[in-house]
Amino acid sequence: MTSQTTVEKASREPQDTVPAPAKGLRGHPWLTLFSVAIGVMMVALDGTIVAIANPAIQQDLGASLADVQWITNGYLLALAVSLITAGKLGDRFGHRQTFLIGVVGFAVASGAIGLSSSVSLVIAFRVLQGLFGALLMPAALGLLRATFPAEKLNMAIGIWGMVIGASTAGGPILGGVLVEHVSWQSVFFINVPVGVIALLLGLVILKDHRAENAPRSFDIGGIVLLSGAMFCLIWALIKGAEWGWGDYKTLGFLGAALALFVGFAFSQKKVKEPLIPLAMFRSVPLSAGTVLMVLMAFAFMGGLFFVTFYLQNVHGLSPVDSGLHLLPLTGMMIVASPLAGAAITKFGPRVPLVGGMLCTSVAMFGMSQLEVGTSTLTMSIWFGLLGLGLAPVMVGATEVIVGNAPIELSGVAGGLQQAAMQVGGSLGTAVLGAVMASQVDSKLADNWTAAQLPPLSPEQLDAVSSAVEVGVPPVDGNTPPEVAAKIAGVAHDTFVSGMSTAFMVAGVVALVAALVATLTKRGANAGAGAGVGHI
Repeated sequence: MTSQTTVEKASREPQDTVPAPAKGLRGHPWLTLFSVAIGVMMVALDGTIVAIANPAIQQDLGASLADVQWITNGYLLALAVSLITAGKLGDRFGHRQTFLIGVVGFAVASGAIGLSSSVSLVIAFRVLQGLFGALLMPAALGLLRATFPAEKLNMAIGIWGMVIGASTAGGPILGGVLVEHVSWQSVFFINVPVGVIALLLGLVILKDHRAENAPRSFDIGGIVLLSGAMFCLIWALIKGAEWGWGDYKTLGFLGAALALFVGFAFSQKKVKEPLIPLAMFRSVPLSAGTVLMVLMAFAFMGGLFFVTFYLQNVHGLSPVDSGLHLLPLTGMMIVASPLAGAAITKFGPRVPLVGGMLCTSVAMFGMSQLEVGTSTLTMSIWFGLLGLGLAPVMVGATEVIVGNAPIELSGVAGGLQQAAMQVGGSLGTAVLGAVMASQVDSKLADNWTAAQLPPLSPEQLDAVSSAVEVGVPPVDGNTPPEVAAKIAGVAHDTFVSGMSTAFMVAGVVALVAALVATLTKRGANAGAGAGVGHI
């Protein structure tokens, strides 16, 4: 039987593969949700908690902007490259085992980062951390899909989305407290006890469920092609600003990415059990939900990367104060996520998703107007509106993707959903980082001259640009106060100008996402994994 007919059959036939919920601890739906939420929280938190620690890591380890970007991009890229493969592993061997291995590996890698003494080791262990996080995330969705009956699944996904949203938004606050009062290493050490708790709960509570039509083999060729394509794409975007967008190396990697993506799509039609059955994408809502996750994460993660530097290096706030300034974003996501879940359950995802992305776009355009002296009240308004916009997207897009996939592909669908988010975040950080670098390169020299500062050699200008790209004035203790003030003014004005352009780009991307959201609808297969009986 071909992969296409397998998917189509699974979409038509009910899959009553899940037994009635157990009365004890093991397999209890709500306890399962609580258990996987602990592990998911750990991974989601790490997606943004490091952002607030980046300035401290940069200073302590002498890292460049490119190094700091790789601390984020290495983690996101590892997740993005391996999430779909990890989802297939869960479908094949069981989501419980995959989840527990991911929890253990993630906690161990986190501890290793905290013990690292060089930025290269931090990046290497961040990549390893991302690989184990990839095992954990789609397995969590697979467990929820298999455990909850149809009438409760949307509520479970809503709470799951709330955990991700709250953890993602709460990362800067927790990171600020840890960086200021402990150390940047503690941002990673905290995952060790959390991982132990998640492991113990998982061993006691989680119950493995496997669909009758679960895959029995692996598409090694597809894994290699997809991984290579994603790596070439992200590498080209990250290095494009340094090499030049018209440089043969940039164009070569982009061309290689395109060729590998085409080769991957072609290969999926030839193998018996493909990594991603292309028939899945005959579902327009599933495809739209995937694109929506990429665009949402592009705007959110890419923008948040510069907000932390703006608050700490331009406004001079401490890590804790920076996190507190982002409290409107965090609080709004926590409050709005369950409300969005209820609205999506009652009315369907389309209207909440479109409205959410429009709010996100307005917030991004508003944040593009931030200046060096912008008040806390003004920042809070835009941050709060951003949280209000993101909440329904975090919840709704997950339901659209997972609910429109057959039960035996729930791990792949979960991996696809998470991969879309991580790819979007990595693309956003890379592209908006390139926008910032381009703006600094084009304006710094003129701003420096206009301030009547001493001329810079090309080598000095490069060094100054690297500092300005993160909002740091390149001054030392020997610089006269009046000169230091001029340099700080130039650095901050140039940085804010670049950040403004980056937010404008993010706002346009969010508008495009709102258009994509009009193609979404409630999952057609949401009830496929529902067990008999009730909770």
